[in-house]
Amino acid sequence: MKVVNSTSSLGNLRLGESTLVVYSPDRKNMQTSSTKPVANDTTIEELGIVIGARDLSPTIMSQDFLKFSGIIPSAWELAQEPILNASSAYLSYTNGVNISAQPRSFTLGEALNNKEIQDIMIGKVATRYVNKLPHADYIGMSFTPKMLVPFPDDQNAAQNYISERLLAPGSWKKIGIEPVQAGINLMYRLERCHLTISIAEARLQHPEQEVMNALLFSGSFNYNLSPDLAPNEKLKQLREYINSWPQDLNNFRDLIQDEFLAKHKMADPLQAKSLFPSL
Repeated sequence: MKVVNSTSSLGNLRLGESTLVVYSPDRKNMQTSSTKPVANDTTIEELGIVIGARDLSPTIMSQDFLKFSGIIPSAWELAQEPILNASSAYLSYTNGVNISAQPRSFTLGEALNNKEIQDIMIGKVATRYVNKLPHADYIGMSFTPKMLVPFPDDQNAAQNYISERLLAPGSWKKIGIEPVQAGINLMYRLERCHLTISIAEARLQHPEQEVMNALLFSGSFNYNLSPDLAPNEKLKQLREYINSWPQDLNNFRDLIQDEFLAKHKMADPLQAKSLFPSL
């Protein structure tokens, strides 16, 4: 995976056929930028479901086990050679789904590529997983949507969006010889779970295309299972949490679009109320 123009890489994500780099970039030749993102129809999304269990071992997550148990359909084809050892497992499929495991966690990821809700596969796979392994000591699950919003016309727009729209003016921005790099972590307590949202600058590299500046919104709806529940009740509650992923996805989309990217809120970053007071 290619790291694009990064001086301090924070991590890479594979979104369909694109390489995403979340980073603190080189800011030479910086120009004044617009903070208007590209239209919604080019937004890239990836979903994840993470299931935690105290006694989970990655070594059981082989291609044969997943297929013969019925957790994944037999027609699924691997996109690359799987990784399987005592510390981790990783399987990537040609349909955009990837499966990974580490001690105590099992993770499903899927690139949406404009899929309709009914065509998204990881929720069904997660349900089949817990049904086939009902005796695992489950501790909780997280639903982790990501939304990548490109700024195709200005390489500095995402950085300016964070520092000018979400953060108030202050002398702290002018320390050093280059513009400050900023990312934001927000934590919400909802009625049914805890939600965290991270906002970071990223760059997107499509095959045979120029690097594109972008904002990455990463969410995590976190559901815990009480250790006091009976095993059958714990399994029932876990299934309910997994089945709530469409509602969580819709809530995440609405939150990002309405509260962060709405047109009337993007018009002038200096007129909007910041998350933090000025110094």
